[in-house]
This record gives sequence, C-alpha cells and structure tokens, in this order.
Amino acid sequence: MTGPALIFGASGGIGAAVADATAAAGYAPVFRFSRQAGDFDLTDEASIAACVARAADAGPPALIFIATGMLSRNDKRPERAIRDIDAGWMAENFAINTIGPAVIAKHVTPLLPKASRAVLAFLSARVGSISDNRLGGWHSYRASKAALNMVAKGVALELARTRPQAICVTLHPGTVETGLSAPFRSGKDAGVISPAQSATALLNVLDGLTPAESGKCFGWDGKEILA
Repeated sequence: MTGPALIFGASGGIGAAVADATAAAGYAPVFRFSRQAGDFDLTDEASIAACVARAADAGPPALIFIATGMLSRNDKRPERAIRDIDAGWMAENFAINTIGPAVIAKHVTPLLPKASRAVLAFLSARVGSISDNRLGGWHSYRASKAALNMVAKGVALELARTRPQAICVTLHPGTVETGLSAPFRSGKDAGVISPAQSATALLNVLDGLTPAESGKCFGWDGKEILA
C-alpha cells in the first residue's frame, strides 16, 4: 500500500527507522514530525494541529504512525514498588504516553479516507497488558500504556462507523536497541533487535491487518497481545 505517511516521533530510534522503512516501501510523501526538531510538543495541542495542517494538502494518508513515548527522564525511572509512586511523575507519563498521542489522533483522524484502507498505529508496549502483568512495578508507565491501548480501542470503534476500511491498532516493538531501553538492558540481553529490524517487522504486521483486527494490540512478531 502506498500514499502519504505521517510519522510522529521521527527522531527516535524506532520512529526514524519506521520513517525510513515507509519511504523504502513506496509511501510518499513521508512526513517526519519530531519533537527534537521542534515540530511539535505533546503537551501543546496547537503545535500538533500545525503539523497535521502541513500534511493535509498531500491528500488522505495511507499510514499514520505515532512513535512517541517516554520511559525514563534524567534521574526519573519506572517505579519498582507502589511506595515509589510520585504524582507528578505519573502525570508526566500520562501526558506523554497517553494524552499526547490521543490529541494527535484527534487531529489526524479527519484526514483518513472515508472509503479506502488506511492505518493509524500507536507505539505501545507489552507491559501495558493488564493480563500479562506478572511482575508488578513500573506503575506509571504500565498504566499510561494500558490507557493508550484503551484510547486506540475507542478510536477504532469510532472509525468503524465513519471510515469502515480504516484500521487502528497499538504495537509492541520488541526489545529494541534504542536510548529509551538502554538503561534497562544488559549486554547479555537475548532477543534485542535493531530499530530497523523492529520497523520492518511492524510494517509487515500492519500490512497484514484487516478492519476486523482494528482496536487490538500486536507484537512485532504479529501475535496479538491481550489487554
């Protein structure tokens, strides 16, 4: 499938790789929106709207990929126990991992074609699965990603009524060799993949989906991750 692609978070390891992979796959034009480049701020709705306005003239997008997210910041790390919960840090997790992507969805969904296939994908995480939580901890990050999965489910249900060929899903990219995961990986970690490997796998997953799978979460291996 080809057509315009909008990549939010295109300066991150996964986002940059996804942008490169979409361009190689024939999507055109590929809009690379980056917080690092100053294109948008996830806490500033006007900046998000401005990005979407820049892409609107290219026509209905075939792919919108929201690769934004935060796991740690400076000396802030995911909580190991409930006693470590800090209200401000939890609010920041929700602002970046849930609310910002939801606002992006608010502005990009009107661009989606009404009668042809298009994909809206959010980068989530396996740890956002409630049923898969066997270790506890990481409360703010887990909760913000679980909430993102719920946002995607709601968007999918709405799109089914207005744009029945559209697909909205969340994705787990695998354990990827990026700055986001670096503080939590050791040199002996097995199964770590490169951003390019993850991006290629994720696009393959998206290419194989149908509207019947909209609203679900999938891993980079194509397997559904239950809520």
